[in-house]
Amino acid sequence: MPYPDRFYPVVDSLAWVARLTAQGVGTLQLRVKELDDAQSLQLVTDALALVKNTTTRLVINDYWRAAIVAGAQHLHLGQEDLADADLGEIRKAGLTLGLSTHDDAELETALKAEPDYIALGPIFPTTLKSMRFAPQGVPKLRDWKKRVGNIPLVAIGGIKLEQADEIFAAGADSIAVVSDVTQNPDPDARVRAWLDYVAAAG
Repeated sequence: MPYPDRFYPVVDSLAWVARLTAQGVGTLQLRVKELDDAQSLQLVTDALALVKNTTTRLVINDYWRAAIVAGAQHLHLGQEDLADADLGEIRKAGLTLGLSTHDDAELETALKAEPDYIALGPIFPTTLKSMRFAPQGVPKLRDWKKRVGNIPLVAIGGIKLEQADEIFAAGADSIAVVSDVTQNPDPDARVRAWLDYVAAAG
């Protein structure tokens, strides 16, 4: 199974982790901000317990120390967190590493870290958080894919299922989805639609 999966939801609570794991989501990121060390360790520990003995791979956002202590296998860092992270310790612990990028300088920084995947965003305007960066647009995905080579490219930011065809056609290997699931009137049906779509696409 490729990592990350072509459908890659990002959620902000244990309840969402449990809900999407129950639906058989392959790769799932847990992103909860502003926790102290004790809180982050508890969160990561509880989340890993939810995905244990399932087919879901849990990616921990930002809290690399908690991820190491709790025995996580997958990590995602933004650029600010990357600057403060100990890549040697992360690699020593055997964690995969995904990195966010928004511009040329961040891409260069990310490539030096030799990540397991690189994310570009936001592709479209987002509703869940204010972004320091303007929407990147689909054409930039094509440019990024040429530059990252064999490293998997994840597209994130304002993407809905109806736009998946053009995102994949532009070179993305995976689509990270936030509001299209968590803000959907019927999240479970939306997840099923995404899973059916990627299964049919092969």
